[in-house]
Amino acid sequence: MSSFRVLGFLVALALPMLSCSHQAASPARTMEYATLLKVENGRIISVCPFDGSEDTLVVDQPLSKVICMSTSHIAFLDAIGCDSVICGVSGAGYVSSEPLRQRLDAGKVYDVGYDQAPDYERIVALQPDILLAYKVSAAESPFIAKLKSLGIRVFTLYEFLEDHPLGRAEYLRAFGLMTGREAAADSLFQEIATKYNSIACPSTNPVHVLMNIPYGDIWYVPGADSYMSRLVKDAGGQILGAREGDTESRAISLEEAFVLAQEADFWLNVGWCRTREELESANPLFKDFQIQKVFNNIRRTSPGGGNDFWESGYVRPDLILQDLRTIFTTSTPTNLTYYLSVN
Repeated sequence: MSSFRVLGFLVALALPMLSCSHQAASPARTMEYATLLKVENGRIISVCPFDGSEDTLVVDQPLSKVICMSTSHIAFLDAIGCDSVICGVSGAGYVSSEPLRQRLDAGKVYDVGYDQAPDYERIVALQPDILLAYKVSAAESPFIAKLKSLGIRVFTLYEFLEDHPLGRAEYLRAFGLMTGREAAADSLFQEIATKYNSIACPSTNPVHVLMNIPYGDIWYVPGADSYMSRLVKDAGGQILGAREGDTESRAISLEEAFVLAQEADFWLNVGWCRTREELESANPLFKDFQIQKVFNNIRRTSPGGGNDFWESGYVRPDLILQDLRTIFTTSTPTNLTYYLSVN
């Protein structure tokens, strides 16, 4: 799970630069957007979307040593000024956060490998308070089962499966409780949500958007109720080929994509391509796609190939939405955070 840090983020939001000491918790209340998370009475409850089972983490004191198996977890801790609790990560090369990369280079944070090839010895030696994991099915992976047998406390989160952009950002509240910064995290989330909702402007006459390029031999189009479709819709657009009622992506043929391209005003998220030349070299048929406005969400990438769109972007959907709104309404968009023009 991979996705640079938004410069000046904490300053811009006036988030106090405090250590991760315990603050008075905010009153428990229902999640506003997240559907797979509950935060109440000192507990974080994560709901598995595959079978409805719940994983509960009781936080009786702030956690001081955390291993993150997803870069999005890094972004949440970074946003509330608590990335110092991170002692291990999975896939160091994909980390976008510059401060964390510096700590990795200094040997203060360690790469613990992937769930398919984990460094169990390193994980045990780090003695984390918690290892934050994720799953892509209801079944418990051998990796998680092994960790539990070694006495490592594992907590599974599913923020990457939340369909509403603010649903993903709302996981700030869980990370706030973990680190004793619940009140600050809740305040930060409310600022982000307020900004997002002030920008959101769905249109009855939306611009038409072609999304993605083939991954391998398969071209995926997100469902109309998916995370990406919601962002595009709230920015005043509509993803061509997206099926109403679907949250999952569906595969389309190159021929179908060519037909959709005839209607497209914009083309977004075009893989690794930064220039028109790279795009057309990816597939010669792209030369026949007469779409002049092409933008890619890879402005912030790490030296190892990580994309901050999928890291800090989870926390800052308001900045992604601002990018898309600017792209759809400005002839020559500038000052974009996550997107760049492919020309």
